[in-house]
Amino acid sequence: MYTLGEFIIENKDGYSHSKESLLRFFSSIKLAAKAVHKEVNKAGLTKNIGSSGKKNIQGENQQKLDFFSHKTFIDSFKSREVVCGIASEESRDFIIIDKKINNPIEDQYIVLIDPLDGSSNIDVNVSIGTIFSVYKMKYTNKCKLTINDFLQKGNQQIIAGYIIYGTSTMLVYTTGNGVHGFTLDPSIGTFYLSHPNISFPEKEKIYSINDGNYVKFSNGIKKFIRYCQEEYENRPYTARYIGSLVGDFHRNIIHGGIYMYPKTSLFPNGKLRLLYECNPIAFLTEQAGGKASNGYKRILDIQPASLHQRTPFICGPNKMVNKLEEFIKKYE
Repeated sequence: MYTLGEFIIENKDGYSHSKESLLRFFSSIKLAAKAVHKEVNKAGLTKNIGSSGKKNIQGENQQKLDFFSHKTFIDSFKSREVVCGIASEESRDFIIIDKKINNPIEDQYIVLIDPLDGSSNIDVNVSIGTIFSVYKMKYTNKCKLTINDFLQKGNQQIIAGYIIYGTSTMLVYTTGNGVHGFTLDPSIGTFYLSHPNISFPEKEKIYSINDGNYVKFSNGIKKFIRYCQEEYENRPYTARYIGSLVGDFHRNIIHGGIYMYPKTSLFPNGKLRLLYECNPIAFLTEQAGGKASNGYKRILDIQPASLHQRTPFICGPNKMVNKLEEFIKKYE
């Protein structure tokens, strides 16, 4: 059984950038993930649970574990000679690691991260996760990091993945050569390959959407929900929704289903963040044989305009996403 490090070394030909940089990057990811795993698993026994009483840059209530996860991943990235810039969903501005820019090595990574996705579920012991997205530094201004390094299209990602903290802790990632999942053995602190070559099943079973927003949805979305509920051609589909993007996506990529967080009358630009959530999950979706869209165009082709830009988001098997886009085109 491969460890994560062994798998990277064995499959070095499937990655076009520096193997050393990739190993260093995942060393920092593993270190931070294990620290968050440990804290999440004892959250009910510590004071590190519940709201911090503060709001983040998104105007949302910040949980104590949000701040812990943010600090843990930032500190871990700073300790490696590979990351030169970080943007977090919990920070207003991007963070520059000066020494990495002044002394660049072969590969310099730009990391965008949602340190703790689904944190509103912490208090009720539901699966939560970390989402990360990685780009190469552009080197457009004498090695000086600028906002443009972070506002790259999703199709420029070189690594994307997530960690899910659930019944077990798993790290799932892609470098553009398939999607692979590794499960943490907490007794020895090692991630082992448990889910090689993950792809969406041929038979779709699930649709995931917050039906509580039904009256705020557009006609196209409402029509598609009714389509999912019809008893015809392997339907009705089963409705499953956790409220944690990582949890919902992980279930759907394993069992087969579509995830939807469309625009609403309250959030006409959508609610999920393009850079921290949608781009990395879209990269994983396409590598698993699926499709990711905002309802009108490919997520990975959207040019970001700001760090905390929001967008409608749909991802899942090609057939289901194509069908939803048909409804949107017809009824909107």
